[in-house]
Amino acid sequence: MTTETPLPSGVRVPDTELAREATELVRDTTGELIYHHSRRVYFFGSLQGRDRGLGFDPELLYVGAMFHDLGLSERFHSSGRRFEVDGADEARRFLRSHGVPEDGVRRVWTAIALHTTPGVPEFMEPEVALVTAGVEYDVLGIGYDDIAPGDREDVVALHPRPGFKRRILGAFTDGIRPKPETAFGNVKADVLQHYVPGFQRGDFVRVVLDSPWAE
Repeated sequence: MTTETPLPSGVRVPDTELAREATELVRDTTGELIYHHSRRVYFFGSLQGRDRGLGFDPELLYVGAMFHDLGLSERFHSSGRRFEVDGADEARRFLRSHGVPEDGVRRVWTAIALHTTPGVPEFMEPEVALVTAGVEYDVLGIGYDDIAPGDREDVVALHPRPGFKRRILGAFTDGIRPKPETAFGNVKADVLQHYVPGFQRGDFVRVVLDSPWAE
């Protein structure tokens, strides 16, 4: 059994069988880009939760962070569903197989499913809010100065991010290119617009005007 050393801030990965198996699963099914990103999401979300005085379940937050981009994997390219839902469903299966109560399963599913839907998760349960907060911090730099520089540097030293901006955009593109219809109405349409020649983004106004209703 390997016990992980906490960061100098005191934030640590839960030392539980559930967390260890989540780590192993993500390491085995994704590349180092997604693995390191997912771990940073957990640490940044935890730091923000601590600083905001939020009470949260570290185990649920960890599973939400680790599974949040699992749906980008090649095995989901033909699912026809949003990658967020694919990852959320995998997390639900994982948690149920470990006997986690349904309220915890629901929180993790929701955290993953909504992590690319800005303006909603922040008003929900702490685990839901903090997965999104960690993602937005690591990918978009939202609230960059809210975390102390030393804490930020400790996380990046543990889980480096060389070339991360371009590499994560590449991962988004590869994960969504095979099912472009799932980008309608969400932020990933911007990714396909930039990186997939010929992509035609959906137009909500045209969908309304061209619906079968006469008026």
